[in-house]
Amino acid sequence: MNLKGKTALVTGGAHRVGKILSLALAEAGVNVIIHYGSSQSAARQTEAEIQQKGVRAWLIQADLADLKGLEGLVEQAWQLNPFQILVNNAAIFEALSWNQVRLEDWQRHLSINLTAPFLISQAFARKLNGQEGRIVNILDWRALRPVDDHLPYTISKAALAALTRSLAVALAPTITVNGLALGAILPPSDGGDLEAAIQSVPAGRWAQAEEVGRALIYLVGGATYTTGEILHVDGGRHLI
Repeated sequence: MNLKGKTALVTGGAHRVGKILSLALAEAGVNVIIHYGSSQSAARQTEAEIQQKGVRAWLIQADLADLKGLEGLVEQAWQLNPFQILVNNAAIFEALSWNQVRLEDWQRHLSINLTAPFLISQAFARKLNGQEGRIVNILDWRALRPVDDHLPYTISKAALAALTRSLAVALAPTITVNGLALGAILPPSDGGDLEAAIQSVPAGRWAQAEEVGRALIYLVGGATYTTGEILHVDGGRHLI
């Protein structure tokens, strides 16, 4: 896909990893529709940075926990500008072990991290109506190597990996569906021991933003014969 002049919808695209992905797309000549939940000031800052790269940007606010409103989210984004690329990035990540998880915690993670990407992808595919498109689901190394921490998050991402492969078959040949499984990309917003966080990473370091961006651009622009693939950008963390 020639990316220049194309448009992407990035959920949770205002800050942290979402911002990295949004800016990488803009750098490649892609217009970006930035979805955000409550981070309006961050969204406006990201919008300005995207526009400085010579492409267009729009903001769209929605609560992804409101599952009945997600078809409307896609419709609203489509009205701003028809888009060919969907990046399902928005997610919640809560440190809950099995004995801490309440039913509402479980359902919240599944709703936002799994059901919302499915419903948005479903509505997107219907909008494309046979035209070429790209879907990239943002995963985690835990998705293919589940561990016992962040339990509902881990299970929701593992299910999203399965959904990625199922949709790759269902939406072929016009839409490719791939996953980007990330590891130590950004230090946690709540602080913590940064050295301890990468002790189990074979690469021995945090990722650089450019490394994540290049992986995304490969999946949406260069991987025309690749679908249903989970590309790990985690310094080898999923191997340990």
